[in-house]
Amino acid sequence: MTALDPLAFGAIGDGQRLDTVALQTALDAAAARGLPLRLTPGRAFRSGSLFLKSGTVLEIPAGSSLIGSTDLADYPLIATRIAGIEMRWPAALVNAINAESVVIRGEGAIDGDGAVFWASYWALREAYEPRGLRWAADYDAQRPRLVLLQNVRDAFVGGGLLLRRSGFWTLQILYSEQVRVDGLSIRNNIDGRGPSTDGVDIDSSRRVLVRRVDIAVNDDAFVIKAGRDADGLRVNRPTRDVLIAACRVRDGATGIAFGSETSGGFERVRVRRLQVDAAVPVGVLIKSARTRGGYGRGLRLSDVRCDGVAVPLRISLDWNPAYSLAVLPEAERAQAPAHWLTLATAVPPQQGLMRLQDLSLRRLVARGAKTAFEVDADPAAPIALLRFERCEIEAEQGGHLLDLMAAEFEDCDLRLGSAVVLHRDGVAQGLPSVRIAPDHPRRDVSKQPMHLQDIL
Repeated sequence: MTALDPLAFGAIGDGQRLDTVALQTALDAAAARGLPLRLTPGRAFRSGSLFLKSGTVLEIPAGSSLIGSTDLADYPLIATRIAGIEMRWPAALVNAINAESVVIRGEGAIDGDGAVFWASYWALREAYEPRGLRWAADYDAQRPRLVLLQNVRDAFVGGGLLLRRSGFWTLQILYSEQVRVDGLSIRNNIDGRGPSTDGVDIDSSRRVLVRRVDIAVNDDAFVIKAGRDADGLRVNRPTRDVLIAACRVRDGATGIAFGSETSGGFERVRVRRLQVDAAVPVGVLIKSARTRGGYGRGLRLSDVRCDGVAVPLRISLDWNPAYSLAVLPEAERAQAPAHWLTLATAVPPQQGLMRLQDLSLRRLVARGAKTAFEVDADPAAPIALLRFERCEIEAEQGGHLLDLMAAEFEDCDLRLGSAVVLHRDGVAQGLPSVRIAPDHPRRDVSKQPMHLQDIL
């Protein structure tokens, strides 16, 4: 016998009836026997949360699928981290927690069937916004992730696998190390465009390799995260030693994002050969808030191509204030749950500023952009160094580079419809045309409606 079949453990595989118990029994038996569990080709297995033990190999061959239950009760609450804070939250559809040597592979599909969870989020958010609780909606509208690797060492996900219709984040790699993702497609814009359907979230993890991943989602495609505000500063775990290579983003909010959960910091993150298509408004985004803190150093991006992407590079320390700034209304304080109090815990001003020490972009090619640069930080925490080497950028406007100590452009071809605005002279070397405007405003979306702040 080379693999176990879930049908032998009582699974039905008709795509309608729940097979959770049978699938979990089969997974446990496969791990105990040292054999893969191979889903039956031509069958669709509907399930609630499944948990993979050390040594588990889950194979989803072509023609088979694992489909998530649409009942939140089928996803038990676990201790985890969501959007930067540690709290209890529903488990994912597929979970590996405190495990080693886990494999999820095959050319079939893991399908979250997530539309019902997208609708529940929007309904709750509509009720929360008038109460001054926009920032709490993402935490209270509980939705299952598709795949969670939490405190895992030595894992592989891919081999032609399709992940689709996730109820929330698609693949979260949390507190883990030695993880390889290779040969994966993510398609979440089916049955609508779900909120917070990130592609791959690398969260306070290290030694992560992501290759040949093709993404179409409705939020950030690839995301580097490390905790939010006071809770993220308490945990204080960076994301480091990451390589993302040979990937494509067809749709989403960004191609590659750092943040907004920056509290633990990022270091030695490399991105190579990333294609970002025109449906994506921002190519490279570094986003934080004045309560996040953290740092970025050794961030190296090369051979990133943005075709028709409106803004190739955006950096903001004041991202989406309606979501980022958790201010608890007095009328809500008496019955506030613990995670609201955690979110609203004050962070000292100097500790709350993210410090970007160096970002390097080599051979960035951007065609048909609207604005080349939208870069600002904070006068108390200026960006130490931006380095551009052999970049080709064509844009209607130059945009702005503010709050910089230094920006270096070497052997770059910049065809910009207007000069790049700087706060002071002498900070940028190699730009074809600059305009010095000491009072030029930083990018501010705080007066925009909340739904626009999400995407601006």
